[in-house]
Amino acid sequence: MVWLVFLVSSGIIVLAAVRLAEYGDAIALRTGLGRLFVGAIFIAAATSLPEVLTTYNAINQGEANLAAGNLLGSNMFNMALLAVLDLVFRRRRILRTAALKHALSGSLAVLIIGMAVFFILADIRWQIGWVGGDSLLIILAYLLAVRLLQRHQYVAGMTLDEETIPPGTPSLGVALFGFGVATVALVYVTPWLVRSSAEIATLTGLGTTFIGTTLVALVTSLPELVTTVSAAQLGADDMAIGNLFGSNLFNMFALGLADVFYVPGRFLAAIDPAFVLVGLLGMLLTTLALVGNLIRLERRWGMLEADALLIGVVYLAGLWLLYQRGITP
Repeated sequence: MVWLVFLVSSGIIVLAAVRLAEYGDAIALRTGLGRLFVGAIFIAAATSLPEVLTTYNAINQGEANLAAGNLLGSNMFNMALLAVLDLVFRRRRILRTAALKHALSGSLAVLIIGMAVFFILADIRWQIGWVGGDSLLIILAYLLAVRLLQRHQYVAGMTLDEETIPPGTPSLGVALFGFGVATVALVYVTPWLVRSSAEIATLTGLGTTFIGTTLVALVTSLPELVTTVSAAQLGADDMAIGNLFGSNLFNMFALGLADVFYVPGRFLAAIDPAFVLVGLLGMLLTTLALVGNLIRLERRWGMLEADALLIGVVYLAGLWLLYQRGITP
């Protein structure tokens, strides 16, 4: 029965994520907001909801480290997806397209991840009620980042005039409704997928191990994977790459927001400093992705761009290091 739940919920999530990409693309075209902004903000937030729900459940169970590891580890996986994207669409050299458009979103992601890592180590004991001032600063930084990304759309000249609306594109009303339905489907079905994958990990003897924890983390990132690939298939490369950088931004917003639900005190102070290593690896991978896009490396190693290959190697090496240290992202 558990395998049936896993397969059915996986299928629903894949379908919902594909629709999310399609309707997100229609919203970007119909509103003139641009694919980069819609991908970095709206789709990133929708596909990151499984991580947010997992974090909320972990906090309710008093597992601050599990909550933090889930969000920080997701940053690592999101950047590894860039390598997957390059492998799947190797003929289009997708990581080389419109690189400058992602400089801001990538830089902001590095900045806010750095803020989170700093605050976990600095242990600044200033709070309003039970919410830490450090978490409030992270939330404020995210809101400012959203504003900067919105303004950057027009500064870079990425307006609706440059993105023609193909025939058959859904109307704005239909797109908004479909986007909302797909988001609700992700919120409702993802807990089934996470629970069934955790039960499978236990049944197969992986439940309490690093591999079992990593399996659950990978499952919660399934919407990002499917949505990113679907957006790229639609030709919305800006939305695909923006979704991944934007998901890292939103994960750090969720880390700050988690403090609101963590009533015992400051959430960042409750996180084991060892998890800073997970955050630093996520920041390193985000930086590699940003630099790789900006310098436009032309050399390929086998089927991968050089920077995509480096991201994949660093990601796997990072997982091995975390395994050796007994840290489960």
